Amino acid sequence: MPLLDVKIPPMGESISSGVLAKWHVQNGDVVKKDQPLFELETDKITSEGTAESAGKITLKVEEGAEVKIGDVVATIDTDAAALPTVSTGENATATSALPNPYAPPASAQAAAATAQSPAVRRLAEETGVDPKTVTGSGKGGRVTKGDMLAAAEAKPTKEVPPLLTPSTPPVISPKSAPAAAVSAGERQTRKKMTPLRQKIAQRLVAAQQNAAMLTTFNEVDMSAVMELRKKYQDDFVKKNGLKLGFMSFFTKAVVHALKEVPGVNAQIDGDSIVQNHYYDIGIAVSTEKGLMVPVVRNCDTLGMAEIEKAIADSAKRARDGKITLNDLEGGVFTITNGGIFGSMLSTPIINPPQSAILGLHAINERPVAVNGQVVIRPMMYLALSYDHRLIDGKEAVTFLVKVKQAIEDPTRLLLAV
Repeated sequence: MPLLDVKIPPMGESISSGVLAKWHVQNGDVVKKDQPLFELETDKITSEGTAESAGKITLKVEEGAEVKIGDVVATIDTDAAALPTVSTGENATATSALPNPYAPPASAQAAAATAQSPAVRRLAEETGVDPKTVTGSGKGGRVTKGDMLAAAEAKPTKEVPPLLTPSTPPVISPKSAPAAAVSAGERQTRKKMTPLRQKIAQRLVAAQQNAAMLTTFNEVDMSAVMELRKKYQDDFVKKNGLKLGFMSFFTKAVVHALKEVPGVNAQIDGDSIVQNHYYDIGIAVSTEKGLMVPVVRNCDTLGMAEIEKAIADSAKRARDGKITLNDLEGGVFTITNGGIFGSMLSTPIINPPQSAILGLHAINERPVAVNGQVVIRPMMYLALSYDHRLIDGKEAVTFLVKVKQAIEDPTRLLLAV
């Protein structure tokens, strides 16, 4: 019986382990070649593992288990590729109701069912469900975390006296355990941080501890950019197949400002200052897994449409979990837009080893003085956080003024003044 090992694939030199966050198939399913099998979360990216061949899959690792690169997490019986299948859900298939010649004897199933994982034991304590009473769907009849959650959901819950019911219902994260598995009146739930969230936390703390971070602010009148978009949007869409957004203007404005104030386009490496002569700009993207910063390469040579396409493609791949390590490395400067969530003002944290980050915010109509007259204009606050060890206040303020001028008068981008 030829068995093909399903291994955790190499992810890059800096990644040695991760968490098998989710199986897209069930134990005993017949899978197709190149079918997605699992999601792997590392401290940098989330990626998918696929089937190298068709056949019947046997899972060897439970969801939530920590695995290393090269670990065998399943096997595929390639002789079973031609077995008839029926759909069992969106991402899984299973053999038809025929006797399974590969099933272990009942005694082996019983023995496997008694081998409880830490997750099963914890759920047994929390829910009061005895694993011995649960039919296991794991290898050899082993009871899995999913089996325990399903059993807990089916278990009748005792009514809580009205006086013991909290006045405010518990807040449960969308990614936490199913609501039915939470005891009535429970005010908290707990889950382990993903490697990606742990890495984000470490990097943010390190950025504040290792840099003399300071933030300077300005405001920008968005009238000129909004008028350009309104005037040329239809033609832009017809020619390029996508809308002209604000981010391409700010990306070009940042490149312009980096050329005018090159000290911002540098970084500290030990006791040396590394001056960058290229313009790879990171654009922060919010995903379900956390904040990611895909890098748009050579922004000084790209047109507005090319920048918009690159940003849209990177954002989609980040949200779909298809971003690669190479997509996240090598940026010299980052732009983050809290305005899409309604933020009026913030102090963004530098993305090491970069030395500065530009924060964009919500556009709000406000009264401003123009040529001695009070007028209503669409205004946005800008925030530049920078490493004061490398960048002086004069350079930071000048850089932000250059961005402001380029946005308020986009002609400057054409004339490079």
